[in-house]
Amino acid sequence: MAKKVITFGEIMLRLAPEGYYRFVQADTFGATYGGGEANVAVSLANYGFDAKFVTKLPKHEIGQAAINSLRKYGVDTTEIVRGGDRVGIYFLEKGASQRPSKVIYDRAGSSIATAQASDFDWKKIFDGADWFHFTGITPALNDEVANICLEACKAAKEAGLTISCDLNYRNKLWSKEKAGQVMGEICKYVDVCIANEEDAADVFGIKAANTDVTTGTVNHEGYKDVAKQLADRFGFQKVAITLRESLSANDNNWSAMLYDGQDYYFSKKYKMHIVDRVGGGDSFGGGLICACLNGYDAQSTIEFAVAASCLKHSIEGDFNMVSMDEVTKLAGGDGSGRVQR
Repeated sequence: MAKKVITFGEIMLRLAPEGYYRFVQADTFGATYGGGEANVAVSLANYGFDAKFVTKLPKHEIGQAAINSLRKYGVDTTEIVRGGDRVGIYFLEKGASQRPSKVIYDRAGSSIATAQASDFDWKKIFDGADWFHFTGITPALNDEVANICLEACKAAKEAGLTISCDLNYRNKLWSKEKAGQVMGEICKYVDVCIANEEDAADVFGIKAANTDVTTGTVNHEGYKDVAKQLADRFGFQKVAITLRESLSANDNNWSAMLYDGQDYYFSKKYKMHIVDRVGGGDSFGGGLICACLNGYDAQSTIEFAVAASCLKHSIEGDFNMVSMDEVTKLAGGDGSGRVQR
């Protein structure tokens, strides 16, 4: 029987101009769906897991379209609560060369932001599950949703699930002070922490020495210290940190580190030419969870997660449309991009 993973958060409608058009140039916007925890659920369903996404969506057709986008890839949507008036929207303008990508949110008053603790029966949701995943975006929505996340973590811990959290700090949603306060309480229940070069500093004030994300400078020794400080403060079993060296909007170097409480494991580094970077961190999280549930050793775990995320950067949309075999081949060293016949 496939292992069961529960993810909880917001799925949004993504509206984006065609190609590299700017917002002010666009006459039409392509419509797709995505969101941190939904993206992870799709990745895991593609890898053969029983992936269930939990959220709240309106009963109207746009809410149904969001659900259909998940069902299409085999995600279990049976615990999605229906209610509220709107699906959150984000607008994406793809960057190119030295022009960065831009995101504009229109998510105030979305259905998940109106959710109440009584909407979710976590004991029932977690029945038979092995893993629970959420991101720092979800508790940032408001105090009630933060409380729902905390209650979910308590119920997951009581049910014996492994809990993972991607810190995913968003300064448009809350302040660093508020994030540190709320996430500091929630992270007491987390087993596996995922962060990028900036999250630990933004949320908990833990900074890597000799690192500047704006110039693409990443110091491995500094991130060893960041991971150890996070694990020591919260008791995390594992800390995974993605290391993005941004050369331009189109070209990044991509790698990651995993700390298991004793040793540090660094992945190989990929030179990526980016098609779509949104969802890159979520695809890393999905790969990490997959490798952990499959019992991979630490080095193989970080290699699989980074390879999965590297492939996502070549795919349009939020979801990572790759198979286990494709990720395994890249993690094993086949990164030529030659035609597969």
